[in-house]
Amino acid sequence: MNLEEYKGVYVFAQQVDGVISNIAFELLGKAKDLASDLNTEVTAVLVGSGIKDLADQLAEYGADKVIVVDDPELKEYRTEPYTHALASVINEYKPEIMLVGATAIGRDLGPRVSARVQTGLTADCTVLEIGNFPLVARPGQEQKPNQLLMTRPAFGGNTIATIACPDNRPQMATVRAGVMQKIKRITGAKANVIEFNPGFTPNDKYVEILNIVKEVKDIVDIAEAKILVSGGRGVGSAENFKLLEDLAEVLGGTVSCSRAVVDDGWKPKELQVGQTGKTVRPQVYFAIGISGAIQHTAGMEESDIIVAINKDENAPIFDVADYGLVGDLNKIVPLLTQALKTEIANK
Repeated sequence: MNLEEYKGVYVFAQQVDGVISNIAFELLGKAKDLASDLNTEVTAVLVGSGIKDLADQLAEYGADKVIVVDDPELKEYRTEPYTHALASVINEYKPEIMLVGATAIGRDLGPRVSARVQTGLTADCTVLEIGNFPLVARPGQEQKPNQLLMTRPAFGGNTIATIACPDNRPQMATVRAGVMQKIKRITGAKANVIEFNPGFTPNDKYVEILNIVKEVKDIVDIAEAKILVSGGRGVGSAENFKLLEDLAEVLGGTVSCSRAVVDDGWKPKELQVGQTGKTVRPQVYFAIGISGAIQHTAGMEESDIIVAINKDENAPIFDVADYGLVGDLNKIVPLLTQALKTEIANK
């Protein structure tokens, strides 16, 4: 493999039913940073049917070029045709880096594409940067510059691993939603569109979709919330979450929770923050009755302001908190809620 042939940072721009997923815009933001370090361009890969008109949206969030693979076989997501489409783009255009969102689609697609193009894949990354590999120079071992250093939680979140792929291209990663930031939208930007279609020949690996059932859930996306009031097992019971709901209502925020709360059946998994839940980056994050295990903090430590309330003054959550209150949440939270109500009413 001639590594010099591979250039550019590519992003799989996931779309569903003609709507580009937010993770695509987040990845474009990070791709701009990586491309700047490598002095190269950002290319979005848009796959689907009747989706060419979406290309300008990708330009508005940082894509220098948009490769569009448009075919009726790609109307709904199916593993084989999408794998064929993205792998064909990689083989044709030879990107140096290929980023995919760690969504349900991305987690299915990414590994299959990496196997098809014979490269590695680092899954569920939380940090991406350009640097030298190995990280520390060793006698007798070449330290290669300008490598994609992919960082992710490992061993159940108990450690952080930084992984590189120095001998194969593209360097591929799936990236968790909510950990990268979109650039400020460039309103009116127009995409430089490249249309590419490798051709599709259905075979016995093409599944047939008989029916699509869409379930409507009345649950907000916590990854989009500006204020989160999050509770852990220390809240004491499902009923006691009413205290957190009252606080969230006053602030115009949303209730979320730790994994322990989901495991106990108090709240649905859609509200879980952490390594096995969602990564969030709100303006204000209340951690109430949450001890602060690394599995949880990995999903919220990038919040602008973190307020922790816990009766244990040695709880790890205070290590990442900007403000900490030590005491009984059953007393503190109602007093805080009432104080905020009064403050808001007086404005």
